[in-house]
Amino acid sequence: MVRVLIAGLVAMVIAVVIGPAFIDWLRRRGVGQQIRAEGPAGHIVKQGTPTMGGLLILFATLAPFLLLSVHTLSGWTVMGVALGCGLIGFLDDFLKVRRRRSLGLPGRWKMALLLAVTVGMAIAIHHIPGVDTKIYVPILDWHVNLSYAFYPFLFLVIAGTVNGVNLTDGLDGLAAGTSIISLLTFLSIAVISWIRSGAPGHRSGTYLDLAIFGAALIGGTIGFLWFNAHPAEVFMGDTGSMALGGALAAFAVLTKTEVLLIFIGGIYAMEALSVIIQVISFKRTGKRVFLMAPIHHHFEMKAWSETKIMVRFWIICAILCAIGFVLYYRYYLRFRL
Repeated sequence: MVRVLIAGLVAMVIAVVIGPAFIDWLRRRGVGQQIRAEGPAGHIVKQGTPTMGGLLILFATLAPFLLLSVHTLSGWTVMGVALGCGLIGFLDDFLKVRRRRSLGLPGRWKMALLLAVTVGMAIAIHHIPGVDTKIYVPILDWHVNLSYAFYPFLFLVIAGTVNGVNLTDGLDGLAAGTSIISLLTFLSIAVISWIRSGAPGHRSGTYLDLAIFGAALIGGTIGFLWFNAHPAEVFMGDTGSMALGGALAAFAVLTKTEVLLIFIGGIYAMEALSVIIQVISFKRTGKRVFLMAPIHHHFEMKAWSETKIMVRFWIICAILCAIGFVLYYRYYLRFRL
């Protein structure tokens, strides 16, 4: 547990200490946010705000993790998925900055690269004890062996979570705050699983490594949030949102709590569903369900302040994560004995 606490604290301190210099470097390099013309009118003042702040999160996370990790395949896998998804986001951000417009990497290329990340994770989990092609459905108490269908399911988990977090990253502090809450839930799951994995001195290094990475990522994101709070001095960009989404998906798969993502990642599902509903409704009826999608922009158009939306979404995220954790505690712990 000491390693877990140190990882989180060190990552947070690194992000807070180097943050000002990093933001100044981005500003001098002209790495600024490109605002969509069709977005909320109030966002035009954010044009040029330094972006790619996800690099700060990743650096602050990796430094303590590499130092304190017990070097298990599970730990390296969640790190690899986060880095892989973060790299895809970096390419997207780089193209936006270079072209000076809000369109970056084409969607089909994003999906192709996320498929490559999925293949890499699929190969890795074949060598991790306790991780297989079965999923557990709580309440119904079903154990479902997806067999080869697990791999398309794995892609849906990774791509869905990554894109959900990416869509949520539209207001100052929104994606960072909700990600911290979701990551805290997975950190709790990893710590409890580690404690219950055996007697002191004989506990699973797998869950310890997951906890160390989770704590480091939370610390790095908290440090980033220090500068991302409204009015934001820096944006995480797709580099950060996709890395955080990839990490959340990897935690769900490696802790065998994929179904609980419905709750732990519920806020991201809500954001993604609002876009899907808006598109389908407009194509079929010519009418929009929301004033603007994703749904956080709908509330902006209703004259809610960014801070009001952010805090209320944090509260909803916390409630959903609490439900997910209660389900874990009630139905999953018996498998950790």
